[in-house]
Order: sequence, then C-alpha cells, then structure tokens
Amino acid sequence: MTTSRFGAIPEHAVDTAQRNVGDTLALAIGHAPGRGALIVHDTRTDLNRALTEAYRRVVPDASFVDFDSVTPDDVLAAFAGMAAGDLVVLIQSTSFRLEAFRIRIELFKRGLKVIEHVHLSRMPGEQGLRYIDALAYDPAYYRGVGHALKARIDAARHGVVDSGDGARLVFGSPFEAAKLNIGDYGGMNNVGGQFPLGEVFTEARDLEAVNGRVRIFVFGDTSFLVNKPATPVTLIVEQGRVVGAENATPEFDNMLAIIRAHEGEVWLRELGFGMNRAFSRERMVDDIGTFERMCGIHLSLGAKHGVYAKPQFKRKEARYHVDVFAVTEAVYLDDEQVYRDGAWRV
Repeated sequence: MTTSRFGAIPEHAVDTAQRNVGDTLALAIGHAPGRGALIVHDTRTDLNRALTEAYRRVVPDASFVDFDSVTPDDVLAAFAGMAAGDLVVLIQSTSFRLEAFRIRIELFKRGLKVIEHVHLSRMPGEQGLRYIDALAYDPAYYRGVGHALKARIDAARHGVVDSGDGARLVFGSPFEAAKLNIGDYGGMNNVGGQFPLGEVFTEARDLEAVNGRVRIFVFGDTSFLVNKPATPVTLIVEQGRVVGAENATPEFDNMLAIIRAHEGEVWLRELGFGMNRAFSRERMVDDIGTFERMCGIHLSLGAKHGVYAKPQFKRKEARYHVDVFAVTEAVYLDDEQVYRDGAWRV
C-alpha cells in the first residue's frame, strides 16, 4: 500500500481537489491569471495540507502564509498588500482569529474575493474525501437548478415538505425572496464566502402559517457537530412553533430546553434547499455548517435568522439558529413536486 504525503488523504484525492479548486476559481470566483492571490493556511490536519497543495498547483504564483508560523500583524500586513479584485483563500482547521478583525467581513469591505474553508479538523479521515468531492463546481447544475428553484420559491403561495411515514410539514404562506449560494455572484456586492457551495434558502413570510410534522434525521449539537439519532425525531409544529418531539433523544431534548430557556418557545424559521450532491443522508460529515449543503431540506430552530427581519423578533433577543435536517421524500411548491428520488426536479 502506497503511503500518501497527506496521511488519510490519498494522492489521487489531491488531484481531485486540484481539479475542483481550479473549476471553482475559474467558473465561480472568476479569478484571472495575473491577479494577486494570498493563501492563508495551517498544517494541523491532513485535509488542510491536501487543500493547500491543491491551491499551490492551481495558483502557483500566490503568496502562501502559514497562520501558525507568523504573528497576527504579519497576517494583517499580508491582507493590506492585496488590491480590490484580488483573491484571499483561508484554509482553517478551526477558524482563524485576529482579535476584533472579522476576517471575511473586513476583506469583503476591501473588495477582495474570499474563499473560506473552515473547521476542517471536524472532518477527519474518509470525511475529508467527501469534503473534497463537495468542492466540485458544475455551473450548469448549480446555476440552472439554483435559479429555477428561486423562481419557483418566489412565486409559490404555499409549500409542503413530505418526510415519509405520514409526516408532512405545511407552509401555508408565500415565502420570503430566496437567497442563493450557488457560485453565481452577478449583481452581488461580495464574491465568495464559505465553501463548499450549494444552497437556496428562504422562510415563510408568515411564520405562524407553518404547521404539521417533520422527521429529523440529524441536528446540530451544542458543539456544532452532526448528531444522528438512531431513529429520526418527529417534530410537531403548530403556528410556527415546535410543540412536541416524538422519539426525541436526551441530547435533542436538551437542545430544545436551551432554546426555550432563553427564547421562551422554539420557532421554526429557515427553509433551506440544499443542493450539494456530495452529501446525503448516507454520506455525511461531522461539521454541521458544511453538512448544511446536503442535497435535501434543512430547517432552523430558534428565533435567530440574520437575513430575514420579522417584527416579532428583536435582533438582540434572538439567540439561537440550530440547523436540523429533514428526511426528504418529496417537496412541493404550490402543487408542483420539485424534489423526488433524492434530487431536485425543476
């Protein structure tokens, strides 16, 4: 057996990462040869080192900075040397911290293109290969299906998520204007964000018009890791609030109790249409923020959602946004089925 320079990541997977990163830079980010590029990385995990090698191959003229071997001032000085339209890539085993400097926000303010790979240490071994696969960029799929989903969401007057065994969650309201995370930055202020890509999200305009039952096969725990109960938890939703949970585990009950302790009740807010075909109910990674792109439906519990303002929530009092993932048998917008057999059909 050949030993890889990247530990659990075999050499052929680095070739795949090179191809995926190259497509992302060319087709999604629009990074042109000759433009400045800065790769800030660490070497704490096999996946970090493999991704860094992929970027070395794709942008050999970039400047590479090992976050752990320099001072924060050195990193800030490297950022200061970049011009608007240049590229910054952050390859992080956890999440880089520079005191009060909010890295991605500040870099966007400077007109820089930004790719963030975060919490890679949460995806060891085989999960690293899934992460690399999730970086594949197919513009015909992401842009074609993504824009088609947004058009249907924005026009729909109601919708249904069917998670099997008679569990149907009914959205009896039109939806907020859907937001896209599909690698198409036309008309947007910022280019880039957290990768991998693949999501269209919205929520009901009238949150109290959401009622029914939905089976949850994964939820985000207090460490932002995937928690998969042996049996899916069935949420009972009335007027937009979770009023019951069948087959709940102690960890799930604890999560609900934490939300109720601070917010009084558990609201259901985000309706996320995940598009990344590298992730599924069977093919998972432990980092909840990455798995959020899974092809299927995810929802959020708690009053917090920074994108859509609602009059019943004060921003300072809304504390929780916990991602939960629905068993997705079918999705309907108005009377049109837009998801079946594990894929979007638009």
